[in-house]
Amino acid sequence: MKRNLYIGAAFVAALLVLATGEVLLERTASAGSVQAPRFEVDPMWPKPLPNHWRIGSAIGVGVDTQDHIWIIHRSGATLDRKEKYAETNPPSADCCTSAPPVLEFDQEGNMLHAWGGPGPGYEWPDSNHGITVDSKGIVWIGGNGASDGQILKFTKDGKFVKQFGFAYAGAGSNDLWAFNRVAKIFLDEPNNEAYISDGYGNKRVAVIDMDSGKIKRYWGAYGNKPDDRPLGPYNPEAPVAQQFRNPVHCAELSHDKILYVCDRVNDRIQIFTPDGKFQKEVFVEKNTKGDGAVWDIAFSKDRDQKYFYLADGANEKIHVFDRLSMTELTAFGDGGRQPGQFYAVHSIATDSKGNIYTTETYEGKRVQKFVYKGLANVTKQEQGVVWPKK
Repeated sequence: MKRNLYIGAAFVAALLVLATGEVLLERTASAGSVQAPRFEVDPMWPKPLPNHWRIGSAIGVGVDTQDHIWIIHRSGATLDRKEKYAETNPPSADCCTSAPPVLEFDQEGNMLHAWGGPGPGYEWPDSNHGITVDSKGIVWIGGNGASDGQILKFTKDGKFVKQFGFAYAGAGSNDLWAFNRVAKIFLDEPNNEAYISDGYGNKRVAVIDMDSGKIKRYWGAYGNKPDDRPLGPYNPEAPVAQQFRNPVHCAELSHDKILYVCDRVNDRIQIFTPDGKFQKEVFVEKNTKGDGAVWDIAFSKDRDQKYFYLADGANEKIHVFDRLSMTELTAFGDGGRQPGQFYAVHSIATDSKGNIYTTETYEGKRVQKFVYKGLANVTKQEQGVVWPKK
């Protein structure tokens, strides 16, 4: 009797081992058959800045039609006093000083132009945030400071063009006459519309006419009418919030007219039609608290935009998604100070060659380039630091 029991138990155990092995083989085969874009960090990009300049918290990156890379950062206040000794009167040391807020780089990492800051005829943001360059060479800038209710437009060499909204507006999420702490601007030039992530003070996506700045339509989470009442801290165990939490950090429109909205602290991407009709949502790292996981999105540069890349400044990585299925394929990056690591990776953009550029806020204070190396089989979910191969 006992002998039969032992034999039976051994047989069941063997079946379990075989079944487990079969599942593992299936997973391995499946993983090996899935492809995703592969990247390597360029540790030598960009080249050193001139004039002993230092970059502060970097909170925007964009790529123009010439494949020039534009960043915007918070000079001055976000730099430690030892990072700007040369600004004291008299200078405390030879190094260093704050770089102007807007910097333009070429593909090789050479800095081409630098400008920005207060000037006549416009209200420079108290805390600039986000940068986008249109096909005519106009640079669009938002701001998420407590008093920022404006969007600014400049030429590539820093000449003021136009201001929409105004500082100290205090506009609410259902007001049409100004904004409230804009996070980012996406331009749909064929339709002469700009999608505003409005953002840090408000809880909406607003769509404006690119010429007049007039708000044409707006909406909150699920396409609801926005509600500015505080939601309290994010709790991943609670029922999902029916409104965006601050900040609404990005609103990116694909070629096939699907709008992806970064509801950063709610750890979710919400998807809409261009007129604000809700389609679906996907959670990313749903248990992330604090700053949240969904910071910024950039699309791959193939015709169909098959992939998108999500900057996650809390978990310190870039998530790679299949865009239409909204399936995460892999992720790369890790927390740290070395090339390929991140400290609060904030913004992300791609150039025509498929390369990725990221900026880091808080104490990150840098821009990085990740070189596109083609498609490769996905062998692990977390790639870690994508250091150049020998």
